[in-house]
Amino acid sequence: MKLSAPIHQLKRRARLLHRREQIPLHAALDRVAAAEGFRSWSLLSARQPVASVATALYRQLEPGDLALVAGRPGQGKTLVSLALAAEAARAGCRSAFFSLEYTPKDVVERLRALGFDKSELEGFFDVDCSDAISADYVIAALATAPAGALAVIDYLQLLDQRRDTPELSRQVRDLKAFARERGLIVVLISQVDRAYDPAAKPFPEITDIRLPNPVDLALFDGMCFLHGGEIRFQRAA
Repeated sequence: MKLSAPIHQLKRRARLLHRREQIPLHAALDRVAAAEGFRSWSLLSARQPVASVATALYRQLEPGDLALVAGRPGQGKTLVSLALAAEAARAGCRSAFFSLEYTPKDVVERLRALGFDKSELEGFFDVDCSDAISADYVIAALATAPAGALAVIDYLQLLDQRRDTPELSRQVRDLKAFARERGLIVVLISQVDRAYDPAAKPFPEITDIRLPNPVDLALFDGMCFLHGGEIRFQRAA
């Protein structure tokens, strides 16, 4: 399906719609995507070389890493992270995508849009959309995962929603310890605070991560920020 304009122009169209009709930016992005024949902006943005971005990001990560992929709604953070998990599976490493947002059908649909055939990932790629996802749940699910396996958790803030799970700071510490001890790569998707102003700076920063409760962000070995179709990765000092 050919777009009526380059993606950066469609984003500008959405921003104008956002200001003119005073609707949330993510809603404006989805409306523009619908006019182009896509169910959502995230599916439209999959036309960008997300898989190649994920490949580059995968090369930056090391066994034992706890990493964060962050961005505002509609910037492709979930698609990049899903492609990252698929890329690991394609490379012959076990990977898992834990989502409190997507359904298994959503995952298959988005993998297809990204150019991945789920059958080629069979045996290496697992999808878990349980409502019970937490740090303890992920650790138990990956108890037998070999070193080098990669897990994506969608997303950080939702780990803090249930009252019967430990506080978010402890969950992040537990995931960090687990990744380090077992030589796994654990990636958490994160929201960026609504106060982030792209007119003031081109990319969000660590101070823009939205935290419902305090978390020591120094626990993360690397952070990937997405905005405007571009990506910036930085390792901890």
